[in-house]
Amino acid sequence: MGLGKGTGLGLATVYGIVQQNGGLINVYSEPGRGTTFKLYFPCHAGETAAAPAPRHEAFTSAGDETILFVEDEPLLLDVGQRLLTELGYRVLPAKGPREALRIAEQHTEEIHLLVTDVVMPDMNGRDLSGALHALRPGLKVLFMSGYTANVIAHHSVLEDGVHFIQKPFTRDGIAKAIRRALDQKHP
Repeated sequence: MGLGKGTGLGLATVYGIVQQNGGLINVYSEPGRGTTFKLYFPCHAGETAAAPAPRHEAFTSAGDETILFVEDEPLLLDVGQRLLTELGYRVLPAKGPREALRIAEQHTEEIHLLVTDVVMPDMNGRDLSGALHALRPGLKVLFMSGYTANVIAHHSVLEDGVHFIQKPFTRDGIAKAIRRALDQKHP
């Protein structure tokens, strides 16, 4: 990917992780000299506790609905498709908004849920959702982003009450978020 062609997901993800852990980032930049990022985290002054044993409980509330999964990063699209398939869903992967619209127009069966990145080239997730609702009025939506929910809300991309999951997410986290979105009754 050439200069200026990235999505900014890397810095947004780092910012989200630092913020979620009570830290802060100090950035110093000087033209021709470079940029320095310093990450600060709260100090822990207690005894080191043993890490809890990892939980391997399977989330059992998966389903068999059809999900249109839109992600402009190829690696994340592949991982997301495999994860949702493992959870039992039928997945229609789309590399971006234009492909998602084409799939929605051509797919003859019901699409139950749109899972889409919020920030993408050409069209954001909210605009994609609006365009898809014109084609499929009952479509439910789950937005995802590497940017924090506060940053997304600040840019007026999401409205109150919209389903949202922060990237990176866990298998259990995405399974629960999808189930909540699918099980929500329309007003």
